[in-house]
Amino acid sequence: MARQPRLILPNQPHLIIQRGNDNQLIFRDDDDHERFLGWLKECARFYKVAVHAYVLMPDHVIILATPANETGLALMMQKVGRYYVPWFNSRHGRTGTLFQGRFRTSLVDAAAYLLACTRYLELAPVQAGLASAPYEYRWSSYAHHAGIRPDPLVTEHMLYWGLGNTPFQREAAYIEFVQQGYGSDEGGLIATALSKGWPVGSHAFKAELEVRTKRQILPAKRGRPFKVKDTAAAD
Repeated sequence: MARQPRLILPNQPHLIIQRGNDNQLIFRDDDDHERFLGWLKECARFYKVAVHAYVLMPDHVIILATPANETGLALMMQKVGRYYVPWFNSRHGRTGTLFQGRFRTSLVDAAAYLLACTRYLELAPVQAGLASAPYEYRWSSYAHHAGIRPDPLVTEHMLYWGLGNTPFQREAAYIEFVQQGYGSDEGGLIATALSKGWPVGSHAFKAELEVRTKRQILPAKRGRPFKVKDTAAAD
């Protein structure tokens, strides 16, 4: 059976996750992280993808980004891989695949979950025991959002700008937001969406996506085939 194409919509935020093959390390030292981020910045600009947040974990990468068109996300990730994998293999004396198959994408209901997804990414090193606080972990976008260190890779989303009228107000509000942490329901929703490639959003958001994309998003009812109502015909 052919694989279903990724659900990618222009001008909508998406979570992207790329794991190491067999959970192997894809970053071994500072040079690896810096080279990957440099190519990600270059490719994001070339393919018109706005990167709002990211975290580089030892064996996977998660990115929150908005593409300007349907092809930009895939082209960005493919080009980064074509640069990074041969460089990594040559540098570390290895051969073969580095990443675990295709990257996954999850559409994000921006109004309800964009800042929550940003927080989830930037707290990932703390949750994994790699740091005691998000500002201690160098390889995420937290330092940018908290006003510690500007990051040219990051394009701030308008919802981040809505946190305050000045940079200081936004940074202070975001620090407080992250310090609040997230509950098991929110964390579980985002983690499951990442692992399955499901949208991050409410039932209503997913139902609207079904109508818009004519693809199954919600679980199908037992005994009945999935069918999207043709609203154009009804009119």
